[in-house]
Amino acid sequence: MKHGSYRFSNIVPAPEDPILTVYFASRDDPSPVKLNLSGGSYRSEEGKPLVLQVVRRAEQQLANDMSREKEYLPLDGLAEFNKLSAKLILGGDSSAVKENRAVTIQCLSGTGSLRVGAEFLAKHNQERVIFVSNPTWGNHPNIFSLAGLSVEYYRYYDPKTRGLDFKGMLEDLGSAPSGGIVVLQACAHNPTGVDPTLEQWEQIRQVVRSKSLLPFFDNAYQGFASGNLESDAQAVRMFVNDGGECLIAQSFAKNMGLYGERIGALTIVCTSEDVARKVKSQLLLVVRPMYLSPPIHGASIVTTILKNSDMYNDWLVELKGMANRILIMRKQLYEALQARGTPGDWSHIIRQIGMFSFTGLNEKQVRFIAKEYHIYMTHNGRVSIAGLSSKTASQLADAIHAAVTRMA
Repeated sequence: MKHGSYRFSNIVPAPEDPILTVYFASRDDPSPVKLNLSGGSYRSEEGKPLVLQVVRRAEQQLANDMSREKEYLPLDGLAEFNKLSAKLILGGDSSAVKENRAVTIQCLSGTGSLRVGAEFLAKHNQERVIFVSNPTWGNHPNIFSLAGLSVEYYRYYDPKTRGLDFKGMLEDLGSAPSGGIVVLQACAHNPTGVDPTLEQWEQIRQVVRSKSLLPFFDNAYQGFASGNLESDAQAVRMFVNDGGECLIAQSFAKNMGLYGERIGALTIVCTSEDVARKVKSQLLLVVRPMYLSPPIHGASIVTTILKNSDMYNDWLVELKGMANRILIMRKQLYEALQARGTPGDWSHIIRQIGMFSFTGLNEKQVRFIAKEYHIYMTHNGRVSIAGLSSKTASQLADAIHAAVTRMA
């Protein structure tokens, strides 16, 4: 080949990722008061990344164990991790676990769990359409489209009320093709922070089952929404307990702060032990050419914490602490806006739940806040409440007040 005919010279730049674009803008901003609220990572009151104390203890215990090896894990990952992860989301008394109808494999955090599940469904589910909420996490459409599924949207968020468009959601699910797949976020909906009530979840379950839709739960925030692992698992368990099939993508990035360890799990609940055995064999065929074997360290941390009652209880305390601090930040931001007399109703900030709030700010206002106040959020107005502190909540309130009064 001549030097003039390089293979890659005609490649065009990839479209800009909206979240990474905001991240880079914040990174390159020299202002000493800059604040990046675009990402999905928890920060301490001091604005620093937080490593849980129980995670430090688990890592120390692992480091002191001279019998530990660095051998490859099996394709489905660490067996004890899989067992404990299934118990965490399904419950210790789950009939699906007792009857061996649930298959759990270790995956690369929530994203990897969704991708493995998507690849499996693209090959084995006859109806290839998958419904996601409007709006949804920005990576959902990419994951499912690249796996070969056709992505459609169901109504979810009502911009007028800044709450749930429940009627629209039920109508869209009710008109979905029988056998289709529906992605449901188990709790702390990303990006809106708007969750259905338990009564609404029951109605959603009835529509999903009556239409023979296959639920695929994205469970990224268990325990991180309410501070209670059991409460945040109720929607998932409602579907599992009716005996039907479902998929659950699980992540320990948020609730254990293990963002960079890439540790999660995919669980598929089947109708019988025999079906579960076949499903697992096909899942391993997806994993083998994709990444062969998952990483061992994150799985070992999670397993160490979940199987030790003292560590588990300490984790619950730290988890509750993170969830409570987010609730306090919501309250402080809301009260700061009230104190400034900011036009509009801002009560959605304290009604929404989890890491994010869908503020209702438009892109023009978001850009104004970045330029004038050096505060960065995604262009759809989503802010990470988990990135605020008592000091920066008032800083954000000043910025929102200015944007709303000057850039309406």
